[in-house]
Amino acid sequence: MSVQHVTSAANGTLKRLRSLREKKYRRSEGLFLAEGLRICTEALDAGWVPAVLVFAEGKADHPLVRRLMLAALAAGSPVIETSADLLSGVTGKDNPQAVAAAYRPRETSLAGLQPGARTLVAEQVRDPGNLGTLLRACDAAGAGALILLDACADPTSVEAVRASMGAYFTVRTVNCTTGTFLDWKRSTPARLIGAALDPRAVDFRQANYGPPSLLLVGNEQAGLPETLMAACDQLVVMPMMGKADSLNVAMAGTLLLYEALRQQHPLTPTAETPAQRR
Repeated sequence: MSVQHVTSAANGTLKRLRSLREKKYRRSEGLFLAEGLRICTEALDAGWVPAVLVFAEGKADHPLVRRLMLAALAAGSPVIETSADLLSGVTGKDNPQAVAAAYRPRETSLAGLQPGARTLVAEQVRDPGNLGTLLRACDAAGAGALILLDACADPTSVEAVRASMGAYFTVRTVNCTTGTFLDWKRSTPARLIGAALDPRAVDFRQANYGPPSLLLVGNEQAGLPETLMAACDQLVVMPMMGKADSLNVAMAGTLLLYEALRQQHPLTPTAETPAQRR
């Protein structure tokens, strides 16, 4: 298979890629879209080879684009060179980056998942930007997985993958119902720690995040439902010192992850921080 040069928006492969901006077509095609040289390269580093690769004219000699091309061609995947305007039509961005690629999603069920030291759980997080940021925080804090409960945003949307900055490809994402999650949780030794504006909650810095810990955040408007709060081993709250009464869900999830990381891996007096090493 060789690189195809496409000059028409009516090209079947480009039309197929454009359709992936809608969830129903992602499901029917069994593909999702990612854009940007950095994200696609990080996906390749994590073992994800494009099912379809598109790159802008004049970029074939870029070493990272070439690496993606060779990997896709070796896997028998279509590789298309096209104009910046047609690439913009695929990604939906006025200023597209050098490449876009379609990928086949991997298994997203709870089957076989073992809770790691830190696993983030999000209930009805509707904003794809917040979801992508939670994935990025999971990667940064070394969380083994992100479990999405009930009606969450689609982690394979272009917006969520973009916001994750490539973390979608390094963090296992699981979709399930609250009931399925609670049944699974009862079969594990993990403690469930939920962030909630509730009288039962303690300062999040006072909770015990001994591994394995499941760190739970909920919908920004509604918060955690009582069913989930009742299942928590500990409810926590972030102290609010100003006029705001709550944090963005992605910020709350990040704080939980890093507090768990701090407790599970405390700095020793001789340990150097990254800033000190620089």
